Amino acid sequence: MGQPATVPGVPAPASAAEALAMVRAGLGYLAAADPADMPAQAQAECLHGLERAEATITAVRAWILGAFTAAQGHSADADCSPRAWLIHKTVVTRGAAAGHTGWMRRAATHPLVVAALAEGTVLTESVARKLCGWNDRLPEECRQAADEILVAAARAGADERDLAGLAAEISAHAPHEDGDDDRFEDRSLRLETTFDGAGVLRGDLSPECSALVGAVLEALSAPAGREDTRTQAQRYHDALEEAARRLVAAGMLPERAGQPVKVWVHTSLAEQRAMDKGSRLENVWVAAMAARWAAARGAASVSGGDGAAWLEGDAARAAACDASLIPVVTGDVDLGVLDGLVDLCLQLAGHGPWCGSGREPQPLTAQAERMLRHAVIGKAIDLLSGPGGLASFLRRQQLDGRLAGPSVPLDVGISSTIPAAIRAAVILRDQHCQWAGGCSQPASGCQVHHLRHQADGGPTSVDDCALYCTFHHLVAIHRWGWTVQRHPDGTSTARSPDGSKIFHSHGPPPRPG
Repeated sequence: MGQPATVPGVPAPASAAEALAMVRAGLGYLAAADPADMPAQAQAECLHGLERAEATITAVRAWILGAFTAAQGHSADADCSPRAWLIHKTVVTRGAAAGHTGWMRRAATHPLVVAALAEGTVLTESVARKLCGWNDRLPEECRQAADEILVAAARAGADERDLAGLAAEISAHAPHEDGDDDRFEDRSLRLETTFDGAGVLRGDLSPECSALVGAVLEALSAPAGREDTRTQAQRYHDALEEAARRLVAAGMLPERAGQPVKVWVHTSLAEQRAMDKGSRLENVWVAAMAARWAAARGAASVSGGDGAAWLEGDAARAAACDASLIPVVTGDVDLGVLDGLVDLCLQLAGHGPWCGSGREPQPLTAQAERMLRHAVIGKAIDLLSGPGGLASFLRRQQLDGRLAGPSVPLDVGISSTIPAAIRAAVILRDQHCQWAGGCSQPASGCQVHHLRHQADGGPTSVDDCALYCTFHHLVAIHRWGWTVQRHPDGTSTARSPDGSKIFHSHGPPPRPG
């Protein structure tokens, strides 16, 4: 960081806000222009200029984010880290937030490289990233000198190939402990979920881990015979699944969040019904429910979930073959019943068609009031059971024995422990940390929190419990004194101890598939 850079013919901004406004105005001009009307030379100049601007933006963001982190700016919004703050307050993806915090760390360990990046004419973002990666493998006392050499070479016009050769030469002459280039700190593994429920596995394995994984895959991926037409890549995939299945079945995994490890699988009720041939009308309903289930699966891939696999078709049938099935019937409001329910409630309160006509309402007899109360309760059940009470009817009348079993109570009053049935229902409903300010920690890393503390007589029920990650549960709520509230429509609110900040969740939770 140094003196502000100036552009000939462009007035210098007087503040950070003015500078950002000028950046947006310039990019807005380019966004409104028609690239097809530009000559090739102008297009080339734009591409070159945008790359230079991207380099400067990367460096400036790294410096500002570093200062923001040093001042613990994210804590004011009850976020556990700058990465979490970026995800929830600037609305970037987890990968983008990791990239921004990565450059923040590089600004601290490679200040010369980031300063050159800020100039916009020496290094591009992608080349600077590689340069930092090369020099990170050197002993710490050698990195600054290596940065100086490589930045000077880049200023002199060295391209990526030249810089790679020079970095390799520097590494060869640098002292290494025991003469070994130890890349242990480079190890990593990341599992991401796509919107259609598939997984993407990326990693950089240590030699020892690579040897172990390779041995497992080789042992479990042998062709099953002439009829086995799987490719090697497909056999490796199936071998990894088989190895994980055996490890879970052996009961050798530690507990997560105080519960034994188990594999959760989501299959829609529509998928269960489709296993048997139904009527033509039911097929239409199955198709509609399958579409809603796919939407829930796609949302879970971004917002985090309970760690369950989302299966359909043959995969769902295979999983259901020998699995223990726990049916969870979720309410679906039947708006056609709502008007009738309102009318009944008005009658119970002494209102009716005669209101406003000057006639006095007639008091209800004890029997009439009792019958009216039963009618209200019945309408309330209809309202939440869907058209024709479809949800409960299908489970009790049309499904087989495993899905038509007895119901489990989901409200046990005041209890010192949270029963497994309530815990499972809360996980299925919430999927991830329910912090109103935004948090994507999956259910496996969360704890079930009583919205009203047990010490204050808080009941143990699905409605009065919610999932919160360790940070927001134990730190933000129990240490810092933030209060949380869950509203009847499923939205939530978080309030800071002094009331200066109030976060509202974006809306009701998506309907489970």
